[in-house]
Amino acid sequence: MFTGIVTDMGEVITVQPSGGLTHLQIACGYDARKITLGASIACSGVCLTVVDVTPQGTGAIFDVDAAAETLRLTSVGNWRVGSKINLERALKIGDELGGHLVTGHVDGLAKIISREEVGRQDNLAEAANDQMTCFWLEAPTNELAAYIAKKGSVTLDGVSLTVNAIEGKNFSVLLIPHTLKVTTFNSRREGDCLNLEVDLMARYAGRLSEFNKMYLL
Repeated sequence: MFTGIVTDMGEVITVQPSGGLTHLQIACGYDARKITLGASIACSGVCLTVVDVTPQGTGAIFDVDAAAETLRLTSVGNWRVGSKINLERALKIGDELGGHLVTGHVDGLAKIISREEVGRQDNLAEAANDQMTCFWLEAPTNELAAYIAKKGSVTLDGVSLTVNAIEGKNFSVLLIPHTLKVTTFNSRREGDCLNLEVDLMARYAGRLSEFNKMYLL
């Protein structure tokens, strides 16, 4: 379980397809001594299991395997050597829940349909340092779009964000400068696809409503 609060940006250094699996090595700033084999790390929102870890300076290189289903539903299959990814260690009991409950089980890919920089208009000199960015995205299916609500939570590439507006299958999120700085969002552009995980509570509420309609009414 995760919170959608990114704690490091990693870099893919090895990609090795092998049958139905793809083996990846990811360099990060985490202390290698604190990464155990079998640990879960959210890699741009995808929960992957550490199968090996090697110290590298003050950081580490950890190895993961991505199965065929992961490659089909997420952006992992598009990662190349040099790709930057958002990282988050698994939530521990007692940790601060700064975002929302995130499983790391990606539902599909949301496509960026526009990016607009939103700066302060009263002082253009300060706007560049106080600029926010609005992304409009398209949900991959109507079914998933039904779980995305205005002012609700959504996870994009492992980042917990609040939905700003809804228009059919499309929705927008507004990112503050800090989030742009510490995640991969600053390099995202129109046409890019992001790993989407809808809110867990919305999913269960939707399933309960569906069940009630089918069997109890």
